[in-house]
Amino acid sequence: MMSAVWHPFTQHGLGEDIPRVERGEGALLHLADGRTLIDCISSWWVTTHGHCEPRIAAAIAAQAGRLDQLIFAGHTHEPAERVAAALVAMTPPSLTRIFFSDSGSTAVEVALKMALGYWHRRGEARHRILVLEHSYHGDTIGAMSIGARGVFNRRYEPLLFDVGTIPFPAPGREQAALDALESAATGPDRPAAFVIEPLLLGAGGMLIYPAAVLREMAAICARHGILFIADEVMTGWGRTGSFLAVEQAGIAPDILCIAKGLTGGALPLAATLASEAIFEAHLSNDRADMFYHSSSYTANPIACAAAAANIEIWQEEDVIGRIARVGAALARGLETLAGHPAFDNPRHIGAVAAVDLKAGDAGYLSSLAPALRAFFLEKGLLLRPLGNTIYVMPPYCLTEEEAARIFAAIAEAGDRFGQPD
Repeated sequence: MMSAVWHPFTQHGLGEDIPRVERGEGALLHLADGRTLIDCISSWWVTTHGHCEPRIAAAIAAQAGRLDQLIFAGHTHEPAERVAAALVAMTPPSLTRIFFSDSGSTAVEVALKMALGYWHRRGEARHRILVLEHSYHGDTIGAMSIGARGVFNRRYEPLLFDVGTIPFPAPGREQAALDALESAATGPDRPAAFVIEPLLLGAGGMLIYPAAVLREMAAICARHGILFIADEVMTGWGRTGSFLAVEQAGIAPDILCIAKGLTGGALPLAATLASEAIFEAHLSNDRADMFYHSSSYTANPIACAAAAANIEIWQEEDVIGRIARVGAALARGLETLAGHPAFDNPRHIGAVAAVDLKAGDAGYLSSLAPALRAFFLEKGLLLRPLGNTIYVMPPYCLTEEEAARIFAAIAEAGDRFGQPD
């Protein structure tokens, strides 16, 4: 029988195989046809400790029998209070307020509304948003507006608002990016905020830039009174080697967005963390001045219970040590590709590694992408290249043997599909 499901980021007209997954365990996914896949991309960058992590699964089951859902407008519950208190303790001290939502894209929308509401309440007409070239922040309208314009959002251009774009600080171009930000900050149209993915741009091609550049960008924004918004939806929860990427730059954003790994990848939950100044700007005796944002499942108790269990794992176990071990395995895997004529631009940060496969048609819509996905599926790997960019972003429980299998398959893909110079 034909499936009624319309899958995301899937061109059903190509008739590609869509495997049915029956269960997950650790870094493995078990298919209905008996095959097993290594989840090399943490099921869209969310699964941190591994699939069906026992402590998180137990917390979900216990909460489901106690309180499953609650309107969060004018009410609260223990799991949300526990998660909020823990997040305040785990993040820069200036971030004192937690606003829950249900996805990374929504967390970014909340951040944009907080920023614009802040300037409105201060009586300053600031609306312009600055972003980094090649950025991606989600697929809702505001998030698309501040992402790179291209295949992801071209059809929705009439809905999107204009932004100022700062060049990506590629090697040798770092100062040009900083100069562009300084120029935008001092122009006649004073920006409201600068939104950035710290250290690592995900969907833009797994692009990495130095912590020193991130630190100077934050300093420029601070000098000119521009709100600095860090989108750590993907980079948070250890992906870049530290709990938050901003830690490596020693900075504290005005607003911070987290999601994906917040529940260990078990359930959808997101949070936007704000400074006390942004919270206080929305305080008033007039109900018309409240912060207008919500969703029906804001701070869902079951999702918050999963997040609380995830936080306990971070507090009680050596998660950073696991990330370091996985990162070392990924670095060794990249070394095995060194000298292979089909690959270019190997890069690595934390528990993320990427390499570009030399191809005649590079970019997200490269014809290589579907062929590579099918090839890796045959090899027992869930890998989803960004065009000709092959990246590995596994759960933190990945073993040395599993890492070796992944990079052996990548090398074989280079032999079969690469187009050396």
